[in-house]
Amino acid sequence: MHETAFQIFVNALLANNFVLAMFLGLCPFLGVSGKLNTAFPMGVATTFVMIVASLCAYGLNLLLSSFGLEYLRLISYIVIIASAVQLVEMVMKKYSPALFRALGIYLPLITTNCAVLGVALFQTAREYDFVQSITFAVGGGLGFTLALVLMASVRERLQLSNVVTLAQGTALSLMLAGILSLSFMGFAGLGG
Repeated sequence: MHETAFQIFVNALLANNFVLAMFLGLCPFLGVSGKLNTAFPMGVATTFVMIVASLCAYGLNLLLSSFGLEYLRLISYIVIIASAVQLVEMVMKKYSPALFRALGIYLPLITTNCAVLGVALFQTAREYDFVQSITFAVGGGLGFTLALVLMASVRERLQLSNVVTLAQGTALSLMLAGILSLSFMGFAGLGG
């Protein structure tokens, strides 16, 4: 069955959201989502890395397939992702040092973010063409950003509320993640 670009986008954004449906990229989701002013830029940086990784993975997959070197895909994708993260780090350090410091260790951890690697591996496994690959990366990145922003918004709001001591901190974050995940499961039939 041939998926349209719109179906791929909606599927990656909502129905099969990397964080809330597939549980990929949970480290930055739980670590950076404490404040909205760090969650959104982290989502944008991850989206950029996903798009670059998708572009490069598509071209690299064609090259490796033509030479019969498919076994080098995984290591090649990791090198691409690490290079894209280095680019994002250099740009952010130069143009927004305060944000660079605020994101801290989570910025270089985009390299090991399984949602980013998932984009490259899933698009290859599903044999997406160029447009489908980019659409998948954009949808996945925006879905990742949406999950971070939703979580950060709720967590900031709850800082102003009286929460039972037993449910504060990590316990509350995990409960919120579970509730957000359940709400996104309602989109399961939307992707086609």
